[in-house]
Amino acid sequence: MELDYSLIGKRISRRRKELGLKQSTVEEKAGIGYKYLSGIERAVSIPSIEVIMRLAIALDTTPDEFLVGAVKHLEDGEGWREVAELLRNMDEKQLEMARCFLLWLSEQRL
Repeated sequence: MELDYSLIGKRISRRRKELGLKQSTVEEKAGIGYKYLSGIERAVSIPSIEVIMRLAIALDTTPDEFLVGAVKHLEDGEGWREVAELLRNMDEKQLEMARCFLLWLSEQRL
């Protein structure tokens, strides 16, 4: 499965605008660098899975909305926060393995 980073950026931008938030506000909430969100929204910068998770939390949605355009509404929303915390503590090798697993999992028919 090939990810379309241009489409991911547009989805992130759309969600941010739906909430009436400035890029700088979202960057602060997500704990990402100044102007990084601008690069992601324009497909100039490629976000890691961790950054996508952080943006989903900051924009009160799930990564699905950005990655595949589908939103899964969770009752308490804590599942995504828990996964984001796990990812936050991983080293680069673990993050790459998690990314590969998530790509594989997204292709499965469960």
